[in-house]
Parts: sequence; C-alpha cells; structure tokens
Amino acid sequence: MLEKLSVVENRYQELERLLGDPAVIGDRKEFTRLSREHSGMSELVHLYRDWKRLASEERDLAGLLDDADGEMREMARTELPELRERKVALEERLKILLVPKDPNDDRSVILEIRAGTGGDEAGLFASDLFRMYSRYAELRGWRVEVLHSSATGIGGFKEVFCSIDGTGAYSRLKFEAGVHRVQRVPATEASGRIHTSAVTVAVLPEADEVDVAIEEKDLRVDVYRSSGPGGQSVNTTDSAVRITHLPTGLVVTCQDEKSQHKNKSKALKILRSRLLERAQEEQRSAVAESRRSMVGTGDRSERIRTYNFPQNRVTDHRINLTTHALEKILDGEIDGLIEPLLTHQRAEALRVEA
Repeated sequence: MLEKLSVVENRYQELERLLGDPAVIGDRKEFTRLSREHSGMSELVHLYRDWKRLASEERDLAGLLDDADGEMREMARTELPELRERKVALEERLKILLVPKDPNDDRSVILEIRAGTGGDEAGLFASDLFRMYSRYAELRGWRVEVLHSSATGIGGFKEVFCSIDGTGAYSRLKFEAGVHRVQRVPATEASGRIHTSAVTVAVLPEADEVDVAIEEKDLRVDVYRSSGPGGQSVNTTDSAVRITHLPTGLVVTCQDEKSQHKNKSKALKILRSRLLERAQEEQRSAVAESRRSMVGTGDRSERIRTYNFPQNRVTDHRINLTTHALEKILDGEIDGLIEPLLTHQRAEALRVEA
C-alpha cells in the first residue's frame, strides 16, 4: 500500500509542475484533463501526508518509552494508543481511496426519466421521481435545469430530461440508473385496485466540449413548432429543435425554450453526454469483468427498486434493502438508499483488490 501511495504522491507533484507549464495552460483540453486528474488525487495525497506525519510522531513517542526520564515515558504511554488508533483509521480510509475510482464521479449529470409500462400512472410516477431528484439536488446545493420534457396533460411526464450541476453528482446518482417500479392505487382507479407501473431512469455523466468533439458536418438539424399534450401547437415559431448525429444515428429533441438557439444548445448538451456514455461503454466492454460495476450493471432495463405505497415500503433489489419511509424518500431524502449502495460497492471493490 505504501508503495502505491508513494507513486500517487510523485504523480501528484508532477501534475502540479505540469499545471504551471505555459504550454499546458495554453492547451485547454490537456489542462482540463490534468486538472481533473490532480483534483481526483488531492484527498488521497493529503491523507497520505497526514499518515506519514502520524507515523513519524509514533516513532518519536515509541523512542521515548526507553527514555530514562519517567515523566517522558509516562507521556509516551498515554499518547501512543490514541495516535495509533488515528493512524489505523487513516490506513482504512487510504485503502478505500486506493481502489480505482470511476473517472466520472466528480461530474455533473444528465438525468433522463421516461414513463414505461403503466400508461398515465407511469407518467405520474415519472413526475414523482423528477420531483424526488430535484428535491435531493436542492438538499445538496446542486442546480437543476430542465433540458427537455414531454407532458401527459394530467400532471405527468412521458419523458423529462434535466441536468443536475454539482461536484460529485454522478458519484451518488449513478446508482439510480435502471427501472423503478411503483405499486399503488391510481387516483383514477374507482375500484381501488393496486396497479404496477414502471419508469426508466438513465444517468449520464455530463460531457464538456473538450470531452466530445462534435462537428457541424456530422449533424442534421431540423426545426419545427413546439407541441403540447394532444399535439396542439404551443408556439407560433419554429423554435423546437431535433438534432440527428449522423455517424451514430443518435437523435435528440428539445422544445422547452421559446428560443431556437437555446433549444439547440440544450439538445447539444444531451447529445454530448450520450456520446460520452457510448464511448465509455465501449471502453468498459473492451476490458469486461475487471471493470464491471459492483452494484448492478447500471443498465436501464434492470429493475432496481420498488416503491410500494400501500405498505409505505421502498425496496432496493440489488442489496435487498427495505425501508418504510416512502414519503421521506419521495421528498428527496434518498441518502438512506444511496449510502448503503456506496458502502456495498466499496466493500466489493476492496474484496476484488485483495
């Protein structure tokens, strides 16, 4: 472990030198890449330096145990246990930080929520989930911006895409990708029967312009008039934008803004993140099992969670976690679900490393 930490510290010092190099500063893409690498090492390096300081203090105190001065020996005997306890705690934290980190963890995210099976009830639950994530972002001080939405007309969404901007957003929200199932009596159900509906959630790391180069010649941009529920026109100008990325066939539409320019900007934001996800998925596939996610596959077709309203129960199927705090969870208090998933992922990663 100490050998790995020494290598990391040397790289950290090299990055500090490179980030001060005028040639690197002038290369935006390289400077951004190195800055991210430097930032990702910062906590590990500072904790390692704290550990080295404690190790030095431990050696000094241990040397005093043989000191002829009885008062100095007593001081060393008193302080050594606490110091060693702090040193062991630091070692455990360092082991966790040494596990290879997801390079996307510090990024903001593009969240895509789509109603699945269940008709109008699925659309209403898509709206509930959007509110849940919006409240969670608010609690953590992150900024939410709707990029695209398609309403059902009864307060639900066929789909809603948003960006959630905040350092570390992806590290926590990545566990939300998959199928969310809801069991409840719809407001429109006269007989009181419980319906089961589903909503899919995709969580994409937000891409910067330096991450994904998109050339105009690779795009087909179509403009048209925005429409609301039922297909009625809600705008008198051709402000809605549909972008097709010709090399991949990916299509993104955006119609929330009255400005064609703003809709195009938002559509490109979504497209850029989808292209980054595709490129990274190809890289993950190339190295298969060694880079496999520790908690589920993250695939949007995988059922990850059930929200049961009659029993006030939420169950995460990946780690068999059940809680009876559905109302709080839907109000954005989802750390009680995310933290156990993080702990499980770290434990699995440590086991694989060992």
